[in-house]
Amino acid sequence: MNDDINDTGNKTDNSGLTLLFVDDEQNILSSLKRLFRSRGYRILTALSGKEGLAVMENDSVDLIISDMRMPEMDGAAFLQQAASRWPDVVRILLTGYSDITSTIAAVNLGRIYRYVSKPWEDNDILLTVKRALEQKCLEKERQRLEALTRKQNAQLKTLNASLEDKVVARTSELQQAVSFLELAQQSLNESYCTTVEVFSNLVEMREHHGRGWNRRIAHQVSQVAELSGLDSEAVRNLHYAALLRNIGKISLSDQLVRKSFSTMNDSESRVFIQHPVVGAGVLMALEPLQGAADLIHHQHENFDGSGFPDGLKGDAILLGARILKVAGDYHDLQYGLLLSAHLKPSQARDYLLQQRGRRYDPDVVALLQKVLGRQAESQDKIAERSVKSNGLQSGMVLSRDLMLNDEILLLSRGHQLSEAIIERIYHMEESIDRDLEIYVLIDRED
Repeated sequence: MNDDINDTGNKTDNSGLTLLFVDDEQNILSSLKRLFRSRGYRILTALSGKEGLAVMENDSVDLIISDMRMPEMDGAAFLQQAASRWPDVVRILLTGYSDITSTIAAVNLGRIYRYVSKPWEDNDILLTVKRALEQKCLEKERQRLEALTRKQNAQLKTLNASLEDKVVARTSELQQAVSFLELAQQSLNESYCTTVEVFSNLVEMREHHGRGWNRRIAHQVSQVAELSGLDSEAVRNLHYAALLRNIGKISLSDQLVRKSFSTMNDSESRVFIQHPVVGAGVLMALEPLQGAADLIHHQHENFDGSGFPDGLKGDAILLGARILKVAGDYHDLQYGLLLSAHLKPSQARDYLLQQRGRRYDPDVVALLQKVLGRQAESQDKIAERSVKSNGLQSGMVLSRDLMLNDEILLLSRGHQLSEAIIERIYHMEESIDRDLEIYVLIDRED
């Protein structure tokens, strides 16, 4: 296991915090106990969801890490009961397989904070738990301050004019409390980033083409947005919109999700063009994501007004939506989702140029071409090679996503390998009895 933790190291006093691990595999429980006990946490374990509920009835728990697949009561059912009876306990799902239905059930019913994939990285799971507990403490403090504010407001109403000096002093205290609450709310809003990542991963599991594309599109639109002069909030909204741009497609059939838009019949296209409206509606209840929802709603508007769902034209279309349109179509053209043919990257860029002023904002096309040119220049300086697991070395960087069965993302492109990660790759190959496809970066000069 990797122990090079900076802000989750042994010096942190976690002695007052209790973690409950629930898994039907004793070796998983033992690994988690070794990892977290060395950080000062108090550890409780259970071999089933039923046993976990019994533990919580008799002991105070701050955070749960539960496996998804367990006999009798799976992780989703266990976390749902835990959320109902102990809503203040933070819930994290540990999953080692790609059952999207069960994972969505755990997200919706168990209202989990995050899910962690097996095999986990020590750094990641330690940091996830640390941030989850920090957020819990922050929420508790926010509630305390709100109660204090209500109490002080009631006291202020009872003061008379002769206590004007005290009123001023109390008002100052209230203003400080409100300022702290605003900071607390800002921190809570940042937790929506985790929600976005969870749902983006779930959407990608539904799609039947390249993994990691949502992240690549998000990276491209962020670069274009910065070149166009958008402020930091607008860039963040656009980044979220790119990650969730296809969330509305969860209502479509598998056949329609894979079909090229140019080959759809009238009834199919009528259903398909509703997906940006559905996507924006899915995010309706999440206030910090409303900026992203607006961009998702208008991502298929054409610059000449021929797009959908509202037929907006030119500058009437949000700049972020125009950027998302160009970058999204650049991806979809390569996967045959816009035209019947699968275009090469160079052909997709030519198509964008041909459709300037019609489908696309010419200025945005020029900026994306600039971003793609920079990426090509950077790629010219590096290369990749395929390597077997026994040839891996600590410090190597993945040039492609490391996938299991082309469905489950094990490690993202750009991940730097450690000895602990390499050891887990060995074990993974032994368990599936075949080699994984591993590509690492090398300098072209080498």
